Amino acid sequence: MRVLVLGKGGREHALAWKLSCSRRADVVFVAPGNGGSDQPGPGSRATLANVNLDPMDFAGVISFAKKESIGLVVVGPEDPLAAGIVDALRHEGIRAFGPSKDSARLEGSKAFSKEVMRDANVPTSEAKICDHPDIARNFIETREYPLVVKADGLAAGKGVMVCSTKKEALEAVERIMVREEFGREVGRRVVIEKRLMGYELSVLALVSGRTIVRLPVCQDHKAVFDDDLGPNTGGMGAFCPANMATPQMLERVDSEILVPTVHEMKRRKCSFKGVLYAGLMMTNQGPRVLEFNVRLGDPEAQPLLFRLKTDLLDLLEACVDERLEEFEGKIEFDSRPSVAVVACARGYPGNYPKGDRIDGLSDVAKLDDVMVFHGGTKRDGDRIVTDGGRVLAVTAKGDDFAQARLKAYDAMGKLKFVGMHYRKDIGGRKNQPAAE
Repeated sequence: MRVLVLGKGGREHALAWKLSCSRRADVVFVAPGNGGSDQPGPGSRATLANVNLDPMDFAGVISFAKKESIGLVVVGPEDPLAAGIVDALRHEGIRAFGPSKDSARLEGSKAFSKEVMRDANVPTSEAKICDHPDIARNFIETREYPLVVKADGLAAGKGVMVCSTKKEALEAVERIMVREEFGREVGRRVVIEKRLMGYELSVLALVSGRTIVRLPVCQDHKAVFDDDLGPNTGGMGAFCPANMATPQMLERVDSEILVPTVHEMKRRKCSFKGVLYAGLMMTNQGPRVLEFNVRLGDPEAQPLLFRLKTDLLDLLEACVDERLEEFEGKIEFDSRPSVAVVACARGYPGNYPKGDRIDGLSDVAKLDDVMVFHGGTKRDGDRIVTDGGRVLAVTAKGDDFAQARLKAYDAMGKLKFVGMHYRKDIGGRKNQPAAE
């Protein structure tokens, strides 16, 4: 089969590599891809090739898929999903993995997501949806507890502002709704929530028809600096599995969150198919949903797929064809844990330069059980240079959690580009899984 992966980040590099390991894949195209996504990795069988194609150019994607006889399109990022790329492809008879435009509203609109959770009785934080700055300001002035202010639309992981004071919350409203830092449509509404306390987990599940298959739990690290300081980013690192979640707690996640949400979407006549990602806060009262995403997380995809042993192409096809029940209880993962640490460009998550040469990639490529997933990179002649904020995700497996973490950081020490920065405490917080 010839496969097309849409996107250019670390998640898409991980997807393309894992699909290239399938015994049934012939060529895996990545559009537009990055400086590493066209290179084979451990276990690759298929040819990998980047394509100069914008995932938001639906006509171009459809034309390419027809011309190249693409058997499956795998959509990585949220923007084309929210814009309806899967609907457009299916209308042309092209099989695509991902939710419809209506289903993608779970991520594309924080307000819609809150309405779904309310109607499905899914546990989440109390919230107010505001469509005017004055309404938001008045609500903030009446609250006596810390708040979180969220832009309603997609903001590349940066539209959520965790506030400790009223002043910070009011400033967040100013940035989102008045200055429109994330775009006019994105900031037309905000969701203001009571800030929850606890630790976060990323619970991802494959959903198709009536079947929900939960994948190993991950933990992401959003804040840019150690000890969870600084502004939120798209994700500075992740590990898998996150063993802090007990089997009993995960049963509650299934029964109180995943199942009711999928049923509510079906009741709304927008049945969900694809990856349902619940960002959870584990509180003293139990799991609470912070947000839903409708695709693999980045950087969660990297440690998750690095551990996956089941053929990914088989798995995604079964989801598209509503045969996912064939894989219930049968998806295999490496028993060893995996840790991913993200290296960022100087200035990220604010403005950052591009074009800085990256050194050390060939040295890391020689290491066992370590893989560098490219995010913001591109080729410049025979060099790999920076081309984004989150540049690389150094991902490692180990016999236990401590060894995986050590391998990842040892490998990171071999890489270099001007202004490179990364967190030193990925998986090192109090709620990390104990070393076996």
